[in-house]
Amino acid sequence: MSRKIDRPGLTTAPASTRDRLVAAGIELFQRQGMAATGIKQILAMADARFSSLYHHFPGGKDELAAEVIRTAGVGYQRHVEQVWDQAAGTVASMSAVFEGAAAVLELSDYADVCPVGTVAMEVASTNEPLRLATADVYRSWLDAAQARFSAAGLDTREARQLSLTVVALLEGAFVVCRACRSTEPMLAAGQMAARLVNEALRK
Repeated sequence: MSRKIDRPGLTTAPASTRDRLVAAGIELFQRQGMAATGIKQILAMADARFSSLYHHFPGGKDELAAEVIRTAGVGYQRHVEQVWDQAAGTVASMSAVFEGAAAVLELSDYADVCPVGTVAMEVASTNEPLRLATADVYRSWLDAAQARFSAAGLDTREARQLSLTVVALLEGAFVVCRACRSTEPMLAAGQMAARLVNEALRK
């Protein structure tokens, strides 16, 4: 039986101008990064006027980018947790998450990657407010994964280490897959994540 593959993020067309600006930012940042995305591109995709950007985001592109990062982070976490919940157990959930990410990459011709990771690499040493926004997203993902592993029976230390490893494997695999235009790194990372989880639970 085949498993339905959904793209993470917004599932319905945003109604408000503000939401359209954020959705356009997510789409463009994940495909081409923040630096290569101009305000005019965002406005055109969002079907919004120039004045509306500064009405909703007085801080301009940086303020919009911070909202894009946090909104994308919530969307991706929700998507991953849905995949996790549909899988038959903690180990199977690891395979499902990474296989789902590989499928989205392939279906989008390697264009749909995590916008949080894409922006994080750009701003880590150049824009402290946006670095903090990406760090907040990663912390929320790590906390959620740690809670899942703790609920499965792991102690706090091991659950934390495993959550760090899984998130790092997933985000790193996106980068390598896109560069190599291959899902092999994502699938290999998923196999390793499942193996590590299985070993931890069997101790």
